[in-house]
Amino acid sequence: MKYSIPIARFVLASSMIVGGACYAADTKCDNCGTVTDVKTVQQKGKGTGLGAVAGGVLGGVLGHQVGGGRGKDIATVAGAAGGAYAGHQTEKNLKTKTVYQVVVKLENGAGRTFSFNAASSYKVGDKIKVVDGKLARQ
Repeated sequence: MKYSIPIARFVLASSMIVGGACYAADTKCDNCGTVTDVKTVQQKGKGTGLGAVAGGVLGGVLGHQVGGGRGKDIATVAGAAGGAYAGHQTEKNLKTKTVYQVVVKLENGAGRTFSFNAASSYKVGDKIKVVDGKLARQ
């Protein structure tokens, strides 16, 4: 019995007791990690073709009103092409959105990026846990 107290001290010193259960101190949480970066990213919108069609029609109409004879035909084609390009770019710019990304380094070494539509309160250095694919503070 003279060894029972030193052994008990060793067990307590090399493990953690949580809620009556004993866990090794080096247990890793594969879903736990640290926020390493917070970014604001502009994502360009995608054109559906409607902007190009509308721009092409408008550009063609305006180009048709310039010049006369053969020059009128060239102005119509150039106006339609320029209008289509401008309409496409305008549509993409109107659909551009801001995305807020939180980059996390997990304890298992993996990295993950989580995107939000609004600014989050996460900061670099925050300890997090991934629960059901979403971030939660530890």
